[in-house]
Amino acid sequence: MKKFFVFLSFLATIPLANFFIGYVGTVCVANGPCLIPVGFGLMAPSGVLFVGLALVLRDWLQELTNWRVSLLAVVLGSVVSLLTANPYVAMASAAAFLIAEVSDLLVYTPLREKGRWLAVLASGVVGALIDSYLFMWLAFGDVSFSIGLFLAKIYASVLVAIYFYVRKNNAYKV
Repeated sequence: MKKFFVFLSFLATIPLANFFIGYVGTVCVANGPCLIPVGFGLMAPSGVLFVGLALVLRDWLQELTNWRVSLLAVVLGSVVSLLTANPYVAMASAAAFLIAEVSDLLVYTPLREKGRWLAVLASGVVGALIDSYLFMWLAFGDVSFSIGLFLAKIYASVLVAIYFYVRKNNAYKV
């Protein structure tokens, strides 16, 4: 049941991110994304709230199942992105999502034996970096908000990595 919940939650992040990018933010750029502040004076497309979560949920899904199920979820997530995104975001979202999540998977899988905290952090950084720049370039032809987008995605990975690190080193305390 937990595996199915994580799988569906992962898939739900895609339409939610696409919806937020087009309609929810503190400011919406004409023919561009809706933005939110993410700290340090940076702004990012509001879909980042769900994309950062997607990177972590993909790792969790692999922990509960295996890399094959995670890859299936990534492919289905890309299809969901194509079917649910606004036209100006659809292809960019699907392409960036697919490439970033596969990259995340390729980094996470070999590192998980060295520690989940390291695997989550490293794969999150790689996935977030690729997704941030590729999505902004493909969707809007502009990478101006890529740094803010990257930073916001990293928040989720850092929090989960800290959790796993503390849990590993304080197994009886957490």
